Amino acid sequence: MTRVGLYPGTFDPIHNGHTDIIGRAVKLVDKLVIGVAINVGKGPLFELDERVAILREATAHLSDRAEIVVQPFEGLLMHYARQIGAQVIVRGLRAVADFEYEFQMTAMNQQLDREVETVFLMADPRHQAISSKLVKEIAMLGGDIGKFVSPAIKDALMAKVGRA
Repeated sequence: MTRVGLYPGTFDPIHNGHTDIIGRAVKLVDKLVIGVAINVGKGPLFELDERVAILREATAHLSDRAEIVVQPFEGLLMHYARQIGAQVIVRGLRAVADFEYEFQMTAMNQQLDREVETVFLMADPRHQAISSKLVKEIAMLGGDIGKFVSPAIKDALMAKVGRA
């Protein structure tokens, strides 16, 4: 049986914390679906197709460890998990505040589908402070984001905020 994992997120933009979690998640599953959330309410900086393309490029080097599929999704996470046959949802944790939110979400998701397990991976200490929101803010204010994202993401983000 193929073990399918789902790593959902907005990924606006993907940062080193995300890639760390993805690199560790592919050790746990045969196939990892990276679900790029369609969430216009969050007002993403990058268009959906850009985020999907960036994620495909950023994860290509991991395809020898597990099959990686990057695709957009909309709606209830548990419906999407069932649709793709995921047995595991992968979530990254940075701090206690993340745990409190994720704990509540996991409890609700279990009420919706007890067959899908949620696995939490702690962020590498080097990446615990990174968030997409903060990376975008630093970029907009002219700061150096090179420690937080790959060179390709840095260039794309700086172009988006008009600081290329």
